[in-house]
Amino acid sequence: MNKLLIALALAGVSTPVLAQQVPAAIIVTVDRQEMIANSAAAKAAQAELKPKGDALVARLNQLRTSLAAEEKTLRDSQPQQGAAPAAITAWQTKVKDFDTRRQQADQELQRRQQEIQAAEQWVIKQISDASTPIVSAIMRERGANIAVDEQVTLQHAAALDITAEVLARLDKALPRVSTTPPAPPAGAAPAAGAAPAPGASATPPRR
Repeated sequence: MNKLLIALALAGVSTPVLAQQVPAAIIVTVDRQEMIANSAAAKAAQAELKPKGDALVARLNQLRTSLAAEEKTLRDSQPQQGAAPAAITAWQTKVKDFDTRRQQADQELQRRQQEIQAAEQWVIKQISDASTPIVSAIMRERGANIAVDEQVTLQHAAALDITAEVLARLDKALPRVSTTPPAPPAGAAPAAGAAPAPGASATPPRR
């Protein structure tokens, strides 16, 4: 009986003791999307990558126009029923050549867009990596033990937001980044197919 009472007494005091060992949550929030998009490094990289994006759109429009015109010519010149076999064979050869060049155009556009996407991802990684020690330093200064991305919060007090402070320090520490990603390791799997360029399909019109 005495042992049971002692055990119950110890159980009763153990909870407050353990609770005292857990520090109260002191939170800061960072809008990572804003931090990256508005950083000096991201803006400089965007200006550097813009000509490549513009060239991709121009090439897309060029291929779309030329292939569509050629496709129409092929449709209009299709031999009628009863045409000479030589004429049919010649037309089929042109169609096969057109299909080959259309596939090559698809591959070219996808490759160029993948290069731009890889560069953008590399820029984001450099900025994100550089921001990590800055966030940690501000947390220590504020006595915070949790940093949360503002995008995942429902509500929070404005005083918790350290985005502007992170951004100011980030711009000083990392005004520019490289837009040339490192070469993938040997034997790495090829990148997945790229999404179409904004506002247009990467695939030229099909017959």
